[in-house]
Amino acid sequence: MRYLWWLVRRQPWRVLRGSLIGTAWMVGLSVRPYLIYRAVDDGLRARDTRALALWVVAIIVAGVGLSYLGIMRHRTMTFIREDAKARSAEVLLRHLSRIGAVLPRRVGAGEVSTIGGSDIDWAAQVLTLTGPGVGAVVAYGIIAVVLWSISPLLALCVLLGVPAVGLVVGPLLRRLERAESVYRKQQGALTARSGDIVAGLRVLAGVGGRDLFARRYAARSQELRAEGYRVGAVNSWIDAATVAIPGLFLAAVVWLTARMAVTGEVTIGELVAVYGYVATLIVPVWFLLEGSHQLIRGRVAARRIADLLNVTSDDVGGPGRRWSGPVPDPRRPGAPAGPADLHDPLTGLTVRAGRLTGVAADDPAEALALADRLGRYVVSDTTWGGVPLTGVALDEVRARIMVADHDSYLFAGTLRDMLRPLADDDDGRIGAALRAASAEDIVDALPAGLDTPIDARARTLSGGQRQRVRLARALLAEPEVLILVDPTSAVDAHTEARIADRLRAARAGRTTVVIATSPLLLGRVDLVAHLRGGRITATGSHTDLLDSDADYRHLVARGSDDPDIEAADTEEAYR
Repeated sequence: MRYLWWLVRRQPWRVLRGSLIGTAWMVGLSVRPYLIYRAVDDGLRARDTRALALWVVAIIVAGVGLSYLGIMRHRTMTFIREDAKARSAEVLLRHLSRIGAVLPRRVGAGEVSTIGGSDIDWAAQVLTLTGPGVGAVVAYGIIAVVLWSISPLLALCVLLGVPAVGLVVGPLLRRLERAESVYRKQQGALTARSGDIVAGLRVLAGVGGRDLFARRYAARSQELRAEGYRVGAVNSWIDAATVAIPGLFLAAVVWLTARMAVTGEVTIGELVAVYGYVATLIVPVWFLLEGSHQLIRGRVAARRIADLLNVTSDDVGGPGRRWSGPVPDPRRPGAPAGPADLHDPLTGLTVRAGRLTGVAADDPAEALALADRLGRYVVSDTTWGGVPLTGVALDEVRARIMVADHDSYLFAGTLRDMLRPLADDDDGRIGAALRAASAEDIVDALPAGLDTPIDARARTLSGGQRQRVRLARALLAEPEVLILVDPTSAVDAHTEARIADRLRAARAGRTTVVIATSPLLLGRVDLVAHLRGGRITATGSHTDLLDSDADYRHLVARGSDDPDIEAADTEEAYR
């Protein structure tokens, strides 16, 4: 509710205008029954043509005025809802970009998708209560007062009847809130599952798991459909009650008024007016019921939005986190002033400043976990120049240490915009990065070169081309520490050999970590560390480890009995 109230407070004058116009429109609905009542009694019954003409003109003017107020009410409330949607989207996007890599570990992609789509819309719909909702309450009170002037009995029927409607619909609304919460949660989970299946469809087809996952998705979809039927059943009862109960209410009041007209307690004109008042009252009653329905859905949606906004980046370290390693030098409380060694106590890996280090991991999951610790995407005891990495400001870590995944996202735009991290990157720097990534042929093959539009994720490019574009983008960023995760896993051996040579030259004198098992890459690094069982078991040059570490030799052989021969043959073919 605080979040919904915050959306209201972000546009106070517009909400006030909507409330005033909505109230004027609602109250104006009750003016016409009064005018018709006067036309009947003062014009028709009195046979006064002039009075009848004046009241008819008044009815027409009132109709025109109500039409204008209705247009302005709808226009204003549309602005209010669209402002709320845009504001929610802005807040969510800013928050998601701020927490960054924490998000996938805390919230599923499907959950984010449903929150960013339908939940934002449902939360904005609640703001309708600030216009017609307020007007409905005011109109309800005014009509009750007018009816009191005609008959206190009729006024009591109205005053007691509307709360009775709320008592009937209230339990249905509470039931809807519970069902809606479960449904929205399951919908987010199913959306996440569908995204995972689509993303890994090629892999699933390769290992024969496509049918299995399709059956699992179908089963979950059936469960969601059953839950959707529950929500739909409650919705149908609420919709039926929203129409039927006010109709029954109208019939009861008109029947009672007709009885009073027969006995002479009210005039024919007053009978017509009472019918008009109560028929008009259906509109604010409908708005109140519909508003209650929207409030339930909006509360569920706002709760999900608030839960996402409560996801913070605290789990990658912060000032309050207790440091379990050695006490840092008090003269160096912040980040190192220049290039410094990175040390991961969990594996025992030390990345020397200014050197090209290779890490060959038996388990890809351990390699990814190592990259996350070195890049401070998870809580760890990693140090940077003897300083706890979690004690350094996160913005500075992100500016100086970069983890470049081989499958990182490529945004839509021209190839030039996709590559350059800074607006002032010229074609010379871009060309040098493309050459280092052996990606010049990609530019040559595109119809407009660097200015060729590329869609999101660069789906028009092949897997190897996308990987080289990602590598060129990482090199253009020129971070102080660059951590590359399988940068050449999708390219052929000849291209990989060129990249290995050019990468060493492009990153000369700067700290670079290459996490891979390719003998072509590992043969050109300064130092190779073998990660096995969660620990660094051996370090040395690629050649030394081939001679002394049988496990390393088996890891980089790639199915060949002699990795030295394989690497030599590939290099010879490249030359």
